[in-house]
Amino acid sequence: MSGRPIADIRVWNVQDRRSNPKYARPWIVRWAVDEKTFSRGHRTRSEADHYRSLLLVAQRSGQPFDPETGEPEAWAAGSGDIGVHEWCRRWLGESWGEWQPRTRDSAVEALARFIPLLTTSRNAPPDLRAYLTKALRPDADRSESHEAWLDRHVPTLDALDRSTLAVVDRDLGIGDAGQALGSSTAGRYRKLARSCVRRAHELELIARDPWPPTRRGANQRKARRQSKAVDARRFPDPDTMRRAIDAIESHQPASRTYRVMTAVLYYAGLRPSEVVMLRARALYLPANGWGLIEVREADIAFDVPGEPKTGERVVPIPEQLVTLLAEWLGAHDFDDDDLIFRTRNGRRPTASNWSRAWHRALAQVGHEPLRLYDCRHAAATTWLSAGVPLGEAARRLGHSVEVLVSTYIGELDGDVSLSNELIDGALRSNSPTT
Repeated sequence: MSGRPIADIRVWNVQDRRSNPKYARPWIVRWAVDEKTFSRGHRTRSEADHYRSLLLVAQRSGQPFDPETGEPEAWAAGSGDIGVHEWCRRWLGESWGEWQPRTRDSAVEALARFIPLLTTSRNAPPDLRAYLTKALRPDADRSESHEAWLDRHVPTLDALDRSTLAVVDRDLGIGDAGQALGSSTAGRYRKLARSCVRRAHELELIARDPWPPTRRGANQRKARRQSKAVDARRFPDPDTMRRAIDAIESHQPASRTYRVMTAVLYYAGLRPSEVVMLRARALYLPANGWGLIEVREADIAFDVPGEPKTGERVVPIPEQLVTLLAEWLGAHDFDDDDLIFRTRNGRRPTASNWSRAWHRALAQVGHEPLRLYDCRHAAATTWLSAGVPLGEAARRLGHSVEVLVSTYIGELDGDVSLSNELIDGALRSNSPTT
């Protein structure tokens, strides 16, 4: 770290100079270091916003800025003497604004495990990982004692070598009690730590990528995808689904909420995480005929909105659901931005209470217990049995056709006999005439 006094850093908003043809890079980031002004143009607004966010992260984390270049000193080409813990903060800051909350948490968790594995000291603070889980985040408060320990015991980027990282790569798959972590968890930790280190190489902070090649062997071979086809015979027919959904409503006020939510699962084929984040503005409910639901949000961490698992989509909904939703909105005073499924305390309905209400309703109509997610499977099998084209069914569900086929096709009653009839018809029509 530089011994000079902390500079006065100011970063202004991005300027749009597209109206001036002389600017080949019209999105301008301007900032000042001790009254000396700097600027850099970018081709797109997203590039400019990204660069500005990096400056802000460096400013807020107290990094020294070079008075000649105006950029943080650690950004200089070949500056591999930055501590790995500081580099991890910068790498997180690069994409923090673009990541969903769940992705941020996952990256911080992985790096909070990665950094301690690089140290050789046995006298690490007992709460080091817990501290890193908080302190690696942009704008987080820092502890002087913890930071001083990290500065002394965490190696710099240019000190990393393949033999060290091979051991770290192995240890990222071992839990605190010495047990092997699940392959998906260990793989996630390794992927994020490896991406962080390799980004330093891409930016030429270090001369070569020090992370060893991916290990190959029986445990590292890509697992073959197993068929996850559902058993369509388990799902109620449309009439039984209608009766079960109606049976959810009881003397309990919350049961009305669960009834409408379950109807959305079945009639629109939404995921439970998408249902709980529906807002009034997402619904188009005409007086007659089919309506629409715009699926724009999903619950990605209890009551935290984010993008749906497979992206945004618009789903047509039948008149049965249009009527039910119109009655629900009419009974409440919702603004366009309001979430329409909330408890009396304004909180997200719990999955356990919703599931219990659904199981009681199924028992009432004489059907075996099903998961709430099975209502979505029931929707898919209903649509496919009705002859909805594969591409349209996949689009409404937010699936690829490949996933749709592997999950449902071949499990529907009558598939074999119907296929035989179609093939017979094709063979007869192409038989030579006598």
